[in-house]
Amino acid sequence: MRKRTGALIAAASSLVLLSPSPAEASVIWDGDASRGTGVFSSLLCDSPGSVVAQDNNDGRGKVFKFNKPLGLERCEAHGISVGGSRYTFKNNSTYYLGWDTSTNTPDAGTIFQWKSYGTGDQHQQNYPVLMKVEGGVLKLFHIEVGEKWTLKWSTRVTTSTYKRIVLGIHTSSSASSGWVEAYYNGSKVASFSGRTWDDLGNDTRFGTYGAEVKDKRVINWIDGLKVATSYGDVD
Repeated sequence: MRKRTGALIAAASSLVLLSPSPAEASVIWDGDASRGTGVFSSLLCDSPGSVVAQDNNDGRGKVFKFNKPLGLERCEAHGISVGGSRYTFKNNSTYYLGWDTSTNTPDAGTIFQWKSYGTGDQHQQNYPVLMKVEGGVLKLFHIEVGEKWTLKWSTRVTTSTYKRIVLGIHTSSSASSGWVEAYYNGSKVASFSGRTWDDLGNDTRFGTYGAEVKDKRVINWIDGLKVATSYGDVD
């Protein structure tokens, strides 16, 4: 019995040793509006502008309302908070960012920035990846070193209608290694390579921004915010 018991224990130990370690969680951040604005690292929205989580009685529950009044250029949320601290995105990594967006105007300006840290000479790309709503068209841009803007994809959109956007970004300071994938309402609509990581790193900015919308009242309702390492966890 002892020999058999010993053999069973040895076998069990062997199984334990051979068992794979738990897989790393794919979802990095769940920015559900029911958790309040504390899911963001900081808000860049001067008074009388505001970012609030509210229930619009449309069946979605709470959504974020980015309200940029006349006279302001910006009402954005900068970065994401995980465990009460700002999450630091890393170079040579892959992230999928997903969210629903609905604007009150066909000219909502910049609704997303993959924003570089630093100012002036501290960065080479102010915002390597950027999305705008202007003239009733949703546009995806890649901005290369030297402020070289390239429109990568666009589609006409209607106001006050939610659209699901997913951006896959592989971060790289090398133009040959970085890449971006874009999905719109569940369909892949763009894929391109290029530099996606600046000298001091990058972070997310959601909301509305731009000198061209300073004379407009812009509201951007945002729902279903998520960041993960796989598309399936944010679509």
